[in-house]
Amino acid sequence: MRWRLGGLLAAVLVIVALPYIVTRSGAGEAIEANERVTHSSEVKSLTYRIAYVTRDGEASIYRLINGDTDPQVRMRAERASHEVPGLLSQLREMTRDNPDQQSLIGSLTSVVNGRLALTGQAILRHERGDDRGAAEAMRDSGTLFKMDDLIDGVVRNENNTLLERRDEAQRESFNSSLALSITAIAQILLLAIVVVVSERQISRRLRAEEREGQAVQRSQLIVQAVREPIALLDAGLGTLLVNAAFGELYGLPPDFRQSMPLTEIGDGAWSDSALLQRLNDVLLLDRELWDYELIQRTVDGVDRHVVINARRLEQDDGGDPVLLLTLSDVTARALVEQQVKELNRQLEGKIEQVSDVNRELEAFSYSVSHDLRAPLRHISGFAGKLQQHLGEAADERTRHYIEVINDAARRMALLIEDLLVFSRLGRGALRLQPVDMQSLVDEARALAETDAQGRHIVWSIAPLPIVIGDENMLRTVWQNLLGNAVKYTGKREVARIDVDVQRNRDGSYEFTISDNGAGFDMQYAGKLFGVFQRLHRASEFPGNGIGLANVRRIVTRHGGRVWADAQPGVGARFHFTLPSSDLAESFAQRRL
Repeated sequence: MRWRLGGLLAAVLVIVALPYIVTRSGAGEAIEANERVTHSSEVKSLTYRIAYVTRDGEASIYRLINGDTDPQVRMRAERASHEVPGLLSQLREMTRDNPDQQSLIGSLTSVVNGRLALTGQAILRHERGDDRGAAEAMRDSGTLFKMDDLIDGVVRNENNTLLERRDEAQRESFNSSLALSITAIAQILLLAIVVVVSERQISRRLRAEEREGQAVQRSQLIVQAVREPIALLDAGLGTLLVNAAFGELYGLPPDFRQSMPLTEIGDGAWSDSALLQRLNDVLLLDRELWDYELIQRTVDGVDRHVVINARRLEQDDGGDPVLLLTLSDVTARALVEQQVKELNRQLEGKIEQVSDVNRELEAFSYSVSHDLRAPLRHISGFAGKLQQHLGEAADERTRHYIEVINDAARRMALLIEDLLVFSRLGRGALRLQPVDMQSLVDEARALAETDAQGRHIVWSIAPLPIVIGDENMLRTVWQNLLGNAVKYTGKREVARIDVDVQRNRDGSYEFTISDNGAGFDMQYAGKLFGVFQRLHRASEFPGNGIGLANVRRIVTRHGGRVWADAQPGVGARFHFTLPSSDLAESFAQRRL
């Protein structure tokens, strides 16, 4: 008896001590392997950090070149030169045991230092106002010192090293597992005696623990989704458990715990045969029911739109599967969708009305274009024939009358043409595309100067951005505004015309055209953008008074606004805004 006890104690001592030794040795090796893996991850992270700080500094320098004056941007632009050298030294120190990495990191250090040198030159040139030179330095840094391949090489080498270390860790783990398996076999032999003796008691305890585990699992299923109505059903679609939300929706008492057929709940709310068939398919065929929409009349007498989901759950004790049923009340969403459909129907009616109005406007434009122009051509033509018929016999007064008739006919034809242009600007579809405002201004300036031969005009045009808009319409805006500036400075010995732009807080662009011309009285500014509204006599400054109306219509269709301020005899300032867009910003970056 004593030897058995001694042998048992010796076996227990070996079984306890051997796993401890193996586990401790394996744990030490695992910790070391994990440290090596962590070291490789830190090397890769530090490598990516170097690339990020370098590129973030270069991106911030580009923002400074583009006019961003945010102090944070300036700080980010200078951060790379302060942080990157230290990060490179740290990276070199961490890979001291890897000659291949040391070689790559040496090359990476040279490339990064070259980029930092050029970015430093870019900052100095920007501070001196040489933004073009700064941009060239930034382009040279990306062209001459490419670091992507070096970054990838460092990461690739570290990944290879990491794979080797992981293989080594797996081998060590296998050896530890083998030793633990041998120890486990010895433990099983020892514990088999205890298992044989206490089999009945252990079986009873396991069954009790399984029942308790099932109860806990069912409780967890209900608690996890307590915000929605939930029911757990048996194979006959009878209730096993329901949560408070389910009972409240279908009129069950708060302490409801009994089993009840689903078809008897909610006064027939679950009598839909198609739904019951689908629920049976979920139980029998292990199918899942997703987003099944149904209209149910609940106990409160309200027709509710519900979305039903169901799936089968297997029980651990091998019993019949159960059905987890969840619902979502989407009545409010259904009502909103119905309202949206009604609004869409009304919108379609409005669109049809607008289409009718547009067709009427087209018919009117056609009538103006053909029916009104014909009489004018007759008047002009017969006035010319009358002049030819009279010949030298016409006196001075007769020739004056004929000239007045011809001038009036030409003016009427111009008015009709301007009306047609004004009408088309309001109906035609916008052909949106990136538009270089600098090119449009140069074109409009050249056109305006052809009508001002011999005049001394001093132009000041700021760098203008790229916007998204209809190029032809925006060309009309600039031609009208710059043409007016040239026209109304006609009495100045030296005309001054300025074109400027600024960025508003909402991101939109505000363009300003200033001149030192005749100006106007601000009390009449409300009439300035009306059709055929003029604030000066035609004998002073020619025109039909429709150009600014066209400007307002075009700018409004682009989502902007237009206004003016002036002083009589001092000059005028015309402003208009256009919204910005990400697409325009990308094209502007390409232009740089």
